Amino acid sequence: MPLDRRSFLQKTTALAGGLAISSQLRANAHIDGADVIRIGLIGCGGRGTGAATQALSTEQNVKLVAMADAFRDRLDQAYNGIKGQLADNELDADRLDVPEEHKFVGFDAYQQVIPLVDVVLIATPPGFRPIHFEAAVDANKQVFMEKPVAVDGPGVRRVLKAAEKAKEKKLNVVVGLQRHYEKLYTDGWIDMLQNGAIGDITTSYVYWNSGGVWVRPREEQQTEMEYQMRNWYYFNWLCGDHINEQHIHNLDVGNWVKQDYPATASGFGGRHMRNGKEHGEIFDHHAVEYVYADGSRMISQCRHWPGCANKVTEEFQGTNGSAPAPGKLMTKSGYVLLDHNARRDPNPYQAEHDMLFKAIADGEYKFADAENGAKSTLTALMGRMATYSGQVVSWEEAMNSDLDLSPATYAFDAPPPILPLPSGYYPVPVPGETKVM
Repeated sequence: MPLDRRSFLQKTTALAGGLAISSQLRANAHIDGADVIRIGLIGCGGRGTGAATQALSTEQNVKLVAMADAFRDRLDQAYNGIKGQLADNELDADRLDVPEEHKFVGFDAYQQVIPLVDVVLIATPPGFRPIHFEAAVDANKQVFMEKPVAVDGPGVRRVLKAAEKAKEKKLNVVVGLQRHYEKLYTDGWIDMLQNGAIGDITTSYVYWNSGGVWVRPREEQQTEMEYQMRNWYYFNWLCGDHINEQHIHNLDVGNWVKQDYPATASGFGGRHMRNGKEHGEIFDHHAVEYVYADGSRMISQCRHWPGCANKVTEEFQGTNGSAPAPGKLMTKSGYVLLDHNARRDPNPYQAEHDMLFKAIADGEYKFADAENGAKSTLTALMGRMATYSGQVVSWEEAMNSDLDLSPATYAFDAPPPILPLPSGYYPVPVPGETKVM
């Protein structure tokens, strides 16, 4: 398949015309011809719990029938959390229908879930998503997959290959870049930017500046593999750094507006405030300049600094005006072209599930998000490669990188790809020295 930068999926939200699923696929849309849409959850953390609850909150006849996670305690917490959310939202408790024999634990638990369901929800740490997405597509399942979709070049290529197969099979795939399903973005703002309302976009500004996320303490009985799995955010083979796990949302919007992907990335980063043993190997700040083929720039900032001013948004400068915030457009003279003050209503996290499950119930093929999800993931990975190495990284270099971050063996008694030094600290990338490809 072509891996060039400009091969852009123009409509990530829906394929024009809502192509109907072939008669053979339609006949097999639900297991055993039953009316109910059976859902399987792979990855039972907070996002998995949320995604399952949102899937069960759709109008369709849906049931969660199987769950998988590396850890039994996480699976049980998710099960109880989903049960509580259904009760709080006054939804039918029968929608949660996961018997004990359909609760699977371990690295291979996903293999036991997929045959039992019509739709797979993939909410594992990003390093596992290429494996799980590929398996779901091979089994002809519809998919909701959280972002980002990979942590390295080989993973991105694996997702792109599976995405092509999903298209051939007309399997709906939604990726959790929920701004594509949010009225603030889709109700005119993106279209106006793409169609020249403020002229040509010369500079994009994208931010995810926040105080950071959770840390889970090490326990004495844990193997190193279990410790890293429970603290997946701080290890690149699992997370890909926060520029990938969080900032992908803003980078994706930048690409969406430009209808393109960057040609190069350069920048710097490091560890300033979150630099303890518990913070693994990732940086706590990145500043990246992306350059598109037309010479325009995307200026990117993301950081995890507690106690500092937070900023999570996207802004654009055009030749004839500016977009100072999502939903807002103005001319150079200050005339307001658009001021969309819509709140997050409907909730975009819910909207993406509402649209996906309606399409599935109606027997329609409408969503093919995986290609854009993979390429916006690669945009984030380019930034990480640039800040870790101190070098200018091209799209082609990032896409064709052979640096595979995955472990040799997936087992709790096996060594993960990175190990702590005798001091207890983990090796941290050093710009000018670290190899990223």
